[in-house]
Amino acid sequence: MMEFSKPDIIIIGAGLTGLTAAYYLRKAGKKVLLIEQHNRPGGVIRTITEDGFTFEAGPNTGVISSAELVQLFHDLKLQFEVPGKASRARWIWKKGRWHALPAGLLSAIFTPLFKFKDKIRVLGEPFRRKRHRLNESVAKLVKRRLGKSFLRYAVDPFISGIYAGDPEKLIVRFALPRLYALEHKYGSFVKGTIKRRKIIAAEKAAGITKSVFSVEGGLENLVRTLIREIGEEYIITGAMDVRVEPLQKKFVCRFNVNGESRELVTERLISTVDGLSVASLLPFIPQEVMGKITAIRYAKVVQVVVGFRNWRGIPLQAFGGLIPSKEKKDILGILFPSALFKNRAPEGGALLSVFAGGIKRPDIYLKTDEEIKTIVFESIKSMMKCADKPDLVRIFRYEKAIPQYESTTELRLFTIQEIEKAYPALILAGNMRDGIGMSDRVKQAKQIADQLLVVDNS
Repeated sequence: MMEFSKPDIIIIGAGLTGLTAAYYLRKAGKKVLLIEQHNRPGGVIRTITEDGFTFEAGPNTGVISSAELVQLFHDLKLQFEVPGKASRARWIWKKGRWHALPAGLLSAIFTPLFKFKDKIRVLGEPFRRKRHRLNESVAKLVKRRLGKSFLRYAVDPFISGIYAGDPEKLIVRFALPRLYALEHKYGSFVKGTIKRRKIIAAEKAAGITKSVFSVEGGLENLVRTLIREIGEEYIITGAMDVRVEPLQKKFVCRFNVNGESRELVTERLISTVDGLSVASLLPFIPQEVMGKITAIRYAKVVQVVVGFRNWRGIPLQAFGGLIPSKEKKDILGILFPSALFKNRAPEGGALLSVFAGGIKRPDIYLKTDEEIKTIVFESIKSMMKCADKPDLVRIFRYEKAIPQYESTTELRLFTIQEIEKAYPALILAGNMRDGIGMSDRVKQAKQIADQLLVVDNS
């Protein structure tokens, strides 16, 4: 570990946000120190190779949806690993079988997923009056413009796959800002999609393909590359009881490592911790103020990785399958990593990632490993037509898996802005704002680094 008595910038949290910000700040010549509570950097991104299977213990994929992510891969000389066209389909479970999620208007008309009256309703969507409702939920917007069956069998499972959340609770302008903009800016979903064609074409030309991606060998290779570029000596892991206090126009950061107390003074401090942990990190912020941030809810999610050396279930010709809430199943969905990326399972085998829990089913998180295995095995048997005993089973639990951008979001963002105004040397980042995906994390980190460099060079 590199000993800094006065680093220019301390970053609390060495997940993707913290590592990306540190990489760009170090690249610009800043003395940056990362402080991480856990014994390894990388946050929830972790790739494991075991018994011939390579699987993710955290997020399985990202989406190429920002220029900042494309730039980061270019700067790190990394290549996106993207799935082939045959595996890009999304399946939706309805009445005992899988159906392909429509990819366009024509397929939406013929799919059995949606009711006939809602299909007709879609044809009138461009002529439906827009409404300016700042805190409208995802569910209300979709029901208003498309109908209940589109909510139940397209948007609800989509929300389960991204947020493990409840579309009745998520605020659309925060949770799905692009969807919100289609109506708010263009007047309708259809009009917005048509008018954005040139923008989408330009984005694709710039590499923003909106494709899902991984990295060859797993997502942790992105983390390892960032760590190598930053330098392991600039990352402190296993830091406990981290506390920050203002010191004139600077900050003093106190923490313990292996029972030894440390104290460092820094010009600037960036927090990337979750919205519940930030209160203990910043004890000088009054409780009545911090409570507006810690009111955020997190979905509790269980991921079960299941590997088969000889797959005898249905052909895995899709990205994965999602289960609408209306179907009343015990899982949220199943991803097919071995169908997406090479070398994830032995030849002829299969690797599945099954997700359960979420905002609507927090009870699943509390079940024992054996109970969860029973749920998963029964789901694979009934949905994937495979009753074989798996060769690999690993269970991962995430108590604070995904922040929910619900009705508390507006006040949380306002409070963050007010705190940063009161303490200009402090930045509150992380996934409690600006999006939850990998691309969102990289975008936020790069913008923060650019912002600090502009201020320091002005």
